[in-house]
Amino acid sequence: MKRIFCYILAVATLTVGAACSVVNNAIKSGDPQFAYQQALELYEGEKWDQASTLFEACRHIYMGTPREDTLTFYNARCKFMNHDWEEAASQLDTYRRKFGRSPFIEDAEGMYALCHYYMSPSPEHDQTVTTQAIIAITEFMSRYPESEDNDEFTEMLNNLTGRLMEKSYLNAYTYYKIGRYKAAITAFKNAMKRYPESPRTEDMMYYLTVSSYRLADNSIESKQEDRYLAMLDAYYSFIAEYPESKHVKELDRMAKSAKTFLDKRQNTAKE
Repeated sequence: MKRIFCYILAVATLTVGAACSVVNNAIKSGDPQFAYQQALELYEGEKWDQASTLFEACRHIYMGTPREDTLTFYNARCKFMNHDWEEAASQLDTYRRKFGRSPFIEDAEGMYALCHYYMSPSPEHDQTVTTQAIIAITEFMSRYPESEDNDEFTEMLNNLTGRLMEKSYLNAYTYYKIGRYKAAITAFKNAMKRYPESPRTEDMMYYLTVSSYRLADNSIESKQEDRYLAMLDAYYSFIAEYPESKHVKELDRMAKSAKTFLDKRQNTAKE
């Protein structure tokens, strides 16, 4: 980057209006070399919008030339620095596929991963982008194991995984809240299997047990025995893991009710 800018004079701080004037003059000049140099000066001055406008105006002129690599990367970085994550990700993805041997490729792939991280929404929303971010960051760390950014990326991965854990819990909890206990049971089991280190494990085991009890309690008689037995399995697992939990007394009452039903059923069968 220093070699590219070594011939450019230091640029005074530009106001937005002045920067727009520079862009207009460069475009009206009809000289792509002049426009490109103006774009570099605006880029160096961190005028990302204006620099991007000129880079895009010059792009078709330099397509297929050695300058295309630099121009394309700088334009994508303008979008990134301007927090236009979606457009930056799109341009960086195209860039890394086309210029895989570029000296900028590590920076491009790092920014590509960061775009997806910044686009990742809170757990209440769809987590497709979160999964994409995890893939992009993991791929970056695999390709560049010596990168000085990997400690930061590791923290980001933990954050993203936490969002997926929370989303998995929220999905299951939604089934519980609307009374779809059979679906809730399956969802809680899957969430715990997929994320055994989730900070929500106690909550999930609790709601799994309650869902199992309510499913059994609301079932037709022919299905109640098996479902109460399943509820007791969930109950004993919870007590073993969290004997001091605030939920123990409530679950004890449910377990007692389940045992009472099973005892009556067994006595009836003997008769």
